[in-house]
Order: sequence, then C-alpha cells, then structure tokens
Amino acid sequence: MVSQEQRRRQLAREKFLRQQQRRTDARRKAKLRNSVIASGLAVVVIGSVALYTSGVMKNDDKANASADVTPSASAASKAPDPCEKAAAGSVKKLSWKKEPAVTIDTSADYTMKLATTCGDIGIALKTSAAPHTVNSFDFLAGKGYFDHTKCHRLTTSGIYVLQCGDPTAAGSGGPGYTLPDENLKDKTLKNNIYPAGTVAMANTGQKHTGGSQFFLVYQDSQLPPSYTPFGTISTSGMKVLKKIAAAGESTGQGDGAPNATVVINKATVTKS
Repeated sequence: MVSQEQRRRQLAREKFLRQQQRRTDARRKAKLRNSVIASGLAVVVIGSVALYTSGVMKNDDKANASADVTPSASAASKAPDPCEKAAAGSVKKLSWKKEPAVTIDTSADYTMKLATTCGDIGIALKTSAAPHTVNSFDFLAGKGYFDHTKCHRLTTSGIYVLQCGDPTAAGSGGPGYTLPDENLKDKTLKNNIYPAGTVAMANTGQKHTGGSQFFLVYQDSQLPPSYTPFGTISTSGMKVLKKIAAAGESTGQGDGAPNATVVINKATVTKS
C-alpha cells in the first residue's frame, strides 16, 4: 500500500515533469523567435538548467521565473535574512561558443570555494570522475563568471537543494556551451538518492545539457541519476547551507527564491 508520503512525493515528481516540459517548450519557442528578430544578439538558452527532481528542481526560465524570484503574499512571514550584504561588484556577462579544452590535471585533487554572503562553502571536486565538469568550473571560476551571482532557487519539500550558477538569477542563464553527463554511476547514488552534501549539475531534462547551473543538496533527496555529481560539500559548508535552508523560500510552497540573500562574492577553484 502506498503511504501518504510516497504519494505526495510521486505527485510532486509528476508536477515537476509537467513543468519541465512547459519550460522546455518555452525555451524552444523563445530561441526560434529571437533568432528571427535579433540575429545580432546571442540569447543564452542552451546553458540553462533545470534540476529534474521531485517537483522542486525546475528550470527557472523567464516563462516561469515569477515563482522563483518574486515573493508571494505568504512571504510576509518569512524568516529573517541570515546573510551579510554582498560585496561590491557586478555580474560579468560572459559567453563562449564551445566547451573549453580540458586543461586540468585529471589525476590531481581540486577544491572549489564559494565565498558567499552567508559564509564560505568548500567543495571537494571529483576530478577524475567528472573531468569535463570540473574543468569547466575551473575555467569559469578563473574568468570570474560566478562572482556576484545569486543562488536563485531553494527547494524545501520533496527534494532539498539550493540552486546556483546562473548569472541572470532567473534560471535561464548559462555559459553558451553544454557539458556531457558524467559520473552518473557514482557509488554514492544509491536507490535514486542524492545524499546530503552532494554537488551536482542541473540540466534541461535532456542528456548532455549541463551548463553552469548546479545544485547543493542539504538533505537526502530522491532524484533519478541524471545529474552529474561532481563534488562533496565540506562539514563547515554544510552548516552554511543548512542556515540558508532554515531561512526558507519566498513562496511558502517549498520552491522559490531563498529568503536568505545568497550571493557568491567569489568562486575559486584550486589544485591541491
């Protein structure tokens, strides 16, 4: 017999799949329209990423951005913002036509530090298991791509993640190129669970569509193994992440912009 909790999660996943399809259709139409009316402009769509999850990790393109960036009436009782004021500076508008060549040492250990307004989040990167992904983060961080960007999405029901890496802060941004899926048989992914502490790539719901957006798991989350797991959050980083999660999200419905003002002041990738 299916429990109430299992049924709730099933309904959440089904809702997400419907949302995902609508967003995919919206992106396709927008890309076609923009190619006709603005041939001289580059509209970064292929790098946009949806977290294909149990109804909570959606791709926040502009067709559905209001749920993620505009607080609802229920936000009036939101928890206090636990984070500091963002560092001075602005997001760089950068885009590339193709994935950068792999230049990292795939036999070495790399770490990434997200210096955020809520505290530092350290991440041990899975270099040998996800070389294209780690190389891309090394490249983008070195270009300042993530600096001053907001983590635009928090889910607090069904799945439990913070989504970051979009310079538009609306869910539609990306670096202009896509990455191959990697490490989908990681030994930590058991029974379709991405365990707390996992850092993984978001995508559009299709294969090999990761860009720059990624999600940090603060509590075990049931997801299909479709999202490249490429890092593990440090113990101190998990404390920061849980502080962000405890402040809740803007809609009061389990999926929206975090109440905490989470800005990545600086992202740094370092070879150990």
